[in-house]
Amino acid sequence: MIKGIALLLLFQLLGESIVFTTGLPLPGPVVGLVLLFVAMQTCKMLGLGLFAEAETAADGFLANLGLLFVPAGVGIVALWSQLQSQVGAILLVLVASAVLTLAITVWTFVIVRRLVGRE
Repeated sequence: MIKGIALLLLFQLLGESIVFTTGLPLPGPVVGLVLLFVAMQTCKMLGLGLFAEAETAADGFLANLGLLFVPAGVGIVALWSQLQSQVGAILLVLVASAVLTLAITVWTFVIVRRLVGRE
């Protein structure tokens, strides 16, 4: 498990390093995740099982994903008085972002459907 976590952190470090040196407007962990995906697919095609421990570590993180929401919940409870004074703005942003996300998702689906030719 330790080797798997170290491997995941190594790819995050690679992503952060690439973003830092090139100035890409992307988060470093996202770049590291793409690199990890490419490396895993390459090893899979070559028949190498180098990432089995990384998969075990990732499964461990996913199994405990709910724990990562605890700090956010504690923050909401701790700052409840400040949140109450801005509930209108928060609701407006939540609704607007949900509508915008839905519209962009539908638009993307329509474009991809047209490109594939299944109209």
